[in-house]
Amino acid sequence: MLPTLPVKPSAEDWPGRRAYDLGWQRMLYDAGYADVHWDASPTTRLIFLEETEKAGAPYVGANFVGLLHAGPTIAAEGTEEQRARWLPPILRGEEVWCQGFSEPDAGSDLAALRTRARRDGDEYVVSGSKIWTSHAEVADWCELLVRTDPTAAKHRGISWLAMPMSLPGVTVRPLRTLAGSAEFAEVFLDDVRVPVANRVGDENDGWRVTMVTLSFERGTAFVGEVVACRRVLGELAAEARRRGRWDDPVVRRRLGRLNAEFRGLWRLIQWNVSEAEASGGVPGVGGSVFKLRYSHARQELYDVAAEVLGADSLDLERPWTLDRLSSLSYTIAAGTSQIQQNIVAERILGLPKGR
Repeated sequence: MLPTLPVKPSAEDWPGRRAYDLGWQRMLYDAGYADVHWDASPTTRLIFLEETEKAGAPYVGANFVGLLHAGPTIAAEGTEEQRARWLPPILRGEEVWCQGFSEPDAGSDLAALRTRARRDGDEYVVSGSKIWTSHAEVADWCELLVRTDPTAAKHRGISWLAMPMSLPGVTVRPLRTLAGSAEFAEVFLDDVRVPVANRVGDENDGWRVTMVTLSFERGTAFVGEVVACRRVLGELAAEARRRGRWDDPVVRRRLGRLNAEFRGLWRLIQWNVSEAEASGGVPGVGGSVFKLRYSHARQELYDVAAEVLGADSLDLERPWTLDRLSSLSYTIAAGTSQIQQNIVAERILGLPKGR
């Protein structure tokens, strides 16, 4: 019999949330479910994520980057030694990862990053800064993109490093979001010395490795959230009936359209997973189609929730209010909607690149 989890800490208690999330991951590991993220087929992984969300199991939380981004990338692209070093601690709930991709001056153009990594023997000397670094304040490791060849074309001079957050020269400054939480941070890097052995993939081949990371982020990382949104949609319809809003044809039409939208998104997830099954486990560019549509559908879902709740939607203690605030970030996070549109246009529709 599995032990019971303690009461979930408040949104502001990040050390407590880290312990809670790692505790849940350890419970999964001890029960034999942890390796479903990498050693199981994409279809089995989909079923696992769907069923845990339906059961109301805890969200991955601080384990998000390790389990759904960095871990799958290392499993797909890392050496045998790297997989042996980094994957088991993630699965056992011992180490937390953060994502050091975005930079203040790069905007949506990730390949324009300027954080430099100068080779010095068996180490890279890294200087620069990152922003919107998820869970940096409680992370042990960072999946870090750096520029290792400043003379190369911008996509060709990038490398993917695993950086210990405890190294000298790493400074973390938490950022508070509109919803009042601080799960993001600025990270400043001042001559941080990262072992060359921590590079995943070849030097200057980091953009290709990054596309693997982003394919997981946009392809399968949101599976549980789609299941949760479908549940919220049913709860919202029930709330509309209780409040007498069900008689409003506009509200009913929006709820009906969202029901069709999320059903379609679920089918798209299944299609993407089937494609990944046939291509070695890495999701394809269909993840960009999903991410584009899901971001907007989630925002509309909580806009309708605000319409149903009326003045109660301004109460931060009410259900769905904080979700509405956080949904505003979804058309920016994991690649803006404009970036996703470009990917769909160029890689799926075959349209020429913009000049």
